[in-house]
Formats: sequence, C-alpha cells, structure tokens
Amino acid sequence: MSFRFFKRIKLAPGITLNLSKSGGSLSFGPRGAKFTIGPRGQRTTFGIPGTGLFYTTNVSTKGKNASRRRSRSKRNTRAAYPAGYVSPEKKLTLGFFKRLVTPKEEQDLVEACRDLYLGKEEEALEHLEQVTHLVDGAYLAGFLSLKSNHPEQAVTYLEKAMENHEELGRYLSKYGISATFNIHITDEISACLGPHVRGVLLGLVEAYQHMEQWDKAVLSLDRLIDIEPADVVVMLSFSELLLDMAGSRPGTLKDACTRIVKITQDVENESPVHTALLLYKARALRHLGLMDASREILTIALRRKKGRSDELRKALFYERSLVLQELGQKGRARKDLEKIYVMDPDYEDVAGRLGL
Repeated sequence: MSFRFFKRIKLAPGITLNLSKSGGSLSFGPRGAKFTIGPRGQRTTFGIPGTGLFYTTNVSTKGKNASRRRSRSKRNTRAAYPAGYVSPEKKLTLGFFKRLVTPKEEQDLVEACRDLYLGKEEEALEHLEQVTHLVDGAYLAGFLSLKSNHPEQAVTYLEKAMENHEELGRYLSKYGISATFNIHITDEISACLGPHVRGVLLGLVEAYQHMEQWDKAVLSLDRLIDIEPADVVVMLSFSELLLDMAGSRPGTLKDACTRIVKITQDVENESPVHTALLLYKARALRHLGLMDASREILTIALRRKKGRSDELRKALFYERSLVLQELGQKGRARKDLEKIYVMDPDYEDVAGRLGL
C-alpha cells in the first residue's frame, strides 16, 4: 500500500493544481479522466467517478524532442502557480495569533498533516495519536498505521473513525486539505481512498486480511455492500478476498467460486476495473471446472486494450493459457505464454513453461 498526500487548488473548471512533496503538477480534464503534467513527466489518469478507482499511465517521451518536451513541461508547471502562491508547508504552519484561536486538538491535526507532507510519518503519527477522538485524526492514524505494517493498531483507529463516519473529512476540509491513500485491491488494481465510509471499510478489510482474520474482513465487506451494492471496487475486493480466504481454508473453494460467479453475473467489460472483475470470474469458473465458459470470459476481457495496464493483460493471458491447457489446446496456450514472455520474461513461471 502506498500513501499519497497532497493539496489541490482549483484554477478553472477542469483544471487543478496538485501540490505534493514531489512538487507541483497540473491536471487537465473532466472528473474521471485527467492528463497531468508535473515533475515526474506527463501521465494520463482514468477513473470511475464515485468509485475512488484510478489508473495512471505515463506518456512516452521517447524521441529526439523528448528533452525539449520535458523542459517545456517544467516551464509550464512553474508558470501555473497562481500569484501569491504559498507552499503547502507554510499553509500548514500555524502562526502565533492563529494558534491563539485554534483548539489544541486541531493544531495537532494540522501539524500531523504538515509532517506527512514533509515525509515525517513517525512524527505525524505521534500527533495523530493525540487526536483520534476527532474522526479525521482516527482516519489518518488508521491508514498511517496500516502503511507502517501495524494492522492491529490500524483496526483500532479505523473502527473509531467508523463510529462517527458522518463527520469524515470535516476538519480536513476546514483547512483545505486533501488526504488520500492508495490500497492494492488486487495485484493489478489499486483504489484511491479518501475520508469516507467506503475508504474506511476497505481499509479495515485490508487490515483484517493482513491479520488473516477472514471472517472480520468479510463482515466489513458485507457492511460496505449494504451501503454500495453496485460498487465495482467493492465487488472486486470481495472477489479477491473470497479466493484468498479459500486458499487458507480447505474445502471452501467451491462455495467461494460460486459466490464470485453470482456477484459478477451482470458485469460487462466497461472499464479496467470491470476487466479485473472478469478475470476473477474466469478464475472462479476454472476452479469450478467450467473451462469453456472461463475461456469465453477471458476472450471478452482481452478484446479491449485501452486503459488496461500491462499487469492486468498479463494476468488475463496467463489465466487463459491455464484454461487452454486444460482444454487440450496446447498450441493456443503456448501463444498466450509467448505474448506474456515478450511483455515480461520474468513473469510467473512463463519461461519454464515455454522450456526456456
């Protein structure tokens, strides 16, 4: 799981200035699809509005004009800062008179955010542990504990955040702060989570999975499904969890796969996250011995390339090679393995299966 902390300044409709530790960047485009220019180069981000899910693809800068484009990008980024621009560090530093009128608990929250911006995560957590009675403090402390590989502590804080979830984001918004966390839902897909119920519950699922407390993880997802029954991110997380849980509990695989097929029955290949769901559906069908159905689903999933990451496509080809092997179609299975090998010679056991 990676952590992302930044402040956003809206310059105009569809244009946002993102301020983070790595520097400033400009995002252009409507909600759900952004083109970003910043110190790390140019990248395109596609997301599904309302789900918190996003995909980022770096735009190639190869060629003789690459250095010129990078230089122009940096100049454009610097020129984009508005007049009177104040760095996030200064904005998050309360002056003497400001401290006189700011409650101590809010001071600790702001100082924690400043430390996070500066990369001082241990200091930030120390501040946050003093303000976990504030829902935003508990939210930040929970995810920071999860990032620091302390899932038990993360559960304590995130459950506290859930107690008053209707106030999530209240204090962060007051000080103009945007704080989001990236969690790997699967090996190929990450979700960008903010201070809302979905984010907290998915954080709890992640923590319980780390602790291998499968029943509690399923319970958290059940709570989330009650709130967001059609949320594709939730469905994907649930599918991943069911297969994970089945791997550690002998005799539960059939029930897990049956449930995955049921919750994905109406999923079509509309977006990258839907494609990932089709991958899990195909895996479930394979485990149930329904090879023809699994092959058909994988073929549908592979028809669309736009926005689908290489990692996702490699996983799809690999799964289809397993299915084709079971169907006795060794030649076609080898073609899929060769496609993966061209993309990544070290992927899984592809080289060995090709006899290399």
